[in-house]
Amino acid sequence: MTNPDKPALDLLIAAPRGFCAGVDRAIHIVELAIEKYGAPVYVRHEIVHNKYVVDSLRAKGAIFVEELEEVPDGVPVVFSAHGVPKSVPAEASDRGLSYFDATCPLVSKVHRQAERLVEAGRHIIFVGHAGHPEVVGTFGQVPDGAMTLIETAEDAQSFVPVDPGNLAFLTQTTLSVDDTADIVAVLMARFPGIKAPRGEDICYATSNRQAAVKAIAAECDAMLVIGATNSSNSLRLVEVAERQGIPARLIQRATDLDFEWLAGVRTLGITAGASAPEILVRELVALLAQHYTITEREEETTRETISFKLPRGLEIAA
Repeated sequence: MTNPDKPALDLLIAAPRGFCAGVDRAIHIVELAIEKYGAPVYVRHEIVHNKYVVDSLRAKGAIFVEELEEVPDGVPVVFSAHGVPKSVPAEASDRGLSYFDATCPLVSKVHRQAERLVEAGRHIIFVGHAGHPEVVGTFGQVPDGAMTLIETAEDAQSFVPVDPGNLAFLTQTTLSVDDTADIVAVLMARFPGIKAPRGEDICYATSNRQAAVKAIAAECDAMLVIGATNSSNSLRLVEVAERQGIPARLIQRATDLDFEWLAGVRTLGITAGASAPEILVRELVALLAQHYTITEREEETTRETISFKLPRGLEIAA
């Protein structure tokens, strides 16, 4: 029975949303390391880009640092899901630190491709966002000067290579599918012999979450994306929604919601970036139910069944 004192609001919730297999694995690695070694376990950089997740792990005994020099001797350290330059595990080994690499296996795949391409003598054009940890980590797999960062189609158009006939390209795993396609089209047109990656570098979770937003956008008056402001894949979901012609906002928690922004909205789309846990989606729905008479419907575009193995040394603890 509807409450006449509350306006009606239809919630259309995208699926897939939230945690991907790489994020789930990375969080599990930290939890298992704490279980095996006891607190504290140090983590270099945010394990994933989500404050709720980081705070939850901190409460269990994780200590987050920016660089290895902040890690004392004799304690284990975990590297974040975004990947690290080769110099980081090398430094950890030199210091005799026990470490676990929580790099997403799909990011590691890009690292291996970069190494092979450089060994083959090709210069790599890397499509990504400057300063993102994944980009820093990937550049750290190869010698200086072996890769050039391209962020936009305009960059691709103006890039002047030393050897146009000996190029390859790779991409960050959390980019806009549409933007990346535009950039790749420019590169392929300018350099027909450029070597493309084996399969898609943009990860399945990024592609699936963007497709899910596109699938529900036409039915929505507005879209809320739950995710961190430094989460590349979450920011891309906002852009995807806006390109479908609807207003979209990124919020980290339900408490960030501006109810004035919802004025006139009858159908609200909801999704979550790959680092955002489902509990934050339910938190948002519960808050909306306090202010509206809600109906809730999930629209699933694909079902994800991928999982990744844990690193050696933690499998027994699992």
